[in-house]
Amino acid sequence: MVMGEPRREEYKIQSFDAVTQQLLKTALKDPGAVDLEKVANVIVDHSLQDCVFSKEAGRMCYAIIQAESKQAGQSVFRRGLLNRLQQEYQAREQLRARSLQGWVCYVTFICNIFDYLRVNNMPMMALVNPVYDCLFRLAQPDSLSKEEEVDCLVLQLHRVGEQLEKMNGQRMDELFVLIRDGFLLPTGLSSLAQLLLLEIIEFRAAGWKTTPAAHKYYYSEVSD
Repeated sequence: MVMGEPRREEYKIQSFDAVTQQLLKTALKDPGAVDLEKVANVIVDHSLQDCVFSKEAGRMCYAIIQAESKQAGQSVFRRGLLNRLQQEYQAREQLRARSLQGWVCYVTFICNIFDYLRVNNMPMMALVNPVYDCLFRLAQPDSLSKEEEVDCLVLQLHRVGEQLEKMNGQRMDELFVLIRDGFLLPTGLSSLAQLLLLEIIEFRAAGWKTTPAAHKYYYSEVSD
């Protein structure tokens, strides 16, 4: 961080109203002074409405969890956050039917939380199956016909696929059977969706890495 520049958390806080900005700033600096369950709900609510915020909210959540643990040795915020994630997870089909953008934001957010939150330096086991279930939903034929969902699926696999596979390799194999089947669907897939699916199949086959040749091929195609 360059001296005098605001921290990344502060950039993200600026998308909230003034009262909520103050609440979040206090949660980051003095978590014991605010209602941390309320803070968790505010962050989840905003993540479901703002996909840009949902991509980075995990960093803020991690910072609040660290601050609370250091100050009081408690995990009120983490418990509130996980409870709310579970509520939204249980109602995920209703969320998807009500708002495709809200659903995509939710998947982005839960994957971001999975990416950032650690217990003894390991990803949280409690999130492994819910994250997989969301990705399996994105790999169903009706989701693969929507570019927003294909884009979300591929982005999240780039972000957390390798970690997820280490936690449960069998489910990753099953997910990629669905993705390969989806890629071979005779109709309903746009050319961009086909390109994205082929790219993630090759990305995993190369050990969750992009080879220089693949990067040149896919990213020149996408920019064209």
